[in-house]
Amino acid sequence: MLNDSGVETALGYASDLTRSFPVGKRFNPLQEELYAVVLNAFKTAEAALKPGVAFKNIHLKACEALAEGLIQIGFMKGNAQDAVAAHAHALFFQCGLGHMLGLDVHDMEDLGEQYVGYTADEPKDTKTFGIKSLRLGKKLEAGNVVTVEPGIYIIPELTQMWAQQNLHHEFINYDLLNKHLDFGGIRIEDDYVIKDSGYHRLGKYLERELNEIYDLKDQGTD
Repeated sequence: MLNDSGVETALGYASDLTRSFPVGKRFNPLQEELYAVVLNAFKTAEAALKPGVAFKNIHLKACEALAEGLIQIGFMKGNAQDAVAAHAHALFFQCGLGHMLGLDVHDMEDLGEQYVGYTADEPKDTKTFGIKSLRLGKKLEAGNVVTVEPGIYIIPELTQMWAQQNLHHEFINYDLLNKHLDFGGIRIEDDYVIKDSGYHRLGKYLERELNEIYDLKDQGTD
């Protein structure tokens, strides 16, 4: 079960949080493996948050972590950096790592993502599948509030289309992937304010480690 939700304060500030939980007491083995891949990508991105770093580069670091994990499981193959450079990982992670957050969940984006999330010197890629859905790419500044939300999403129609085109066959193990087209998706998301020397996670801590989730299940907290 994937729950994507948030609240707005009396002053209007928004939040955007996601957790993925097993419907039963435990994930099945494949769910557990893929959850661990997403969690590692999440922590990779979280650790990179600081002023002066382009959010696009943090996104790509998270994508490489996802690709490396998918290679270890067998859904992808080859070199993770090469796969991300070719955008082959976008079969599993079609969207961006996160977005600005403030008075709106996707703050100020109605003004245009190009003006809010990018700069004239580093414009938004509006054509490449995957990266074109990254809403925020510019360098982070102290005071920015952003989401971090990597995920893995197995979409049958997209997978079948890529397979028919033999797209990125050197990076994707279609034989194994086609056996798990009913998997669905996993995402983990938290909100952060960028500080002068790093970041501060906003809000109450929500369980995200596998053992924490299983402890909740064992306590009967469904």
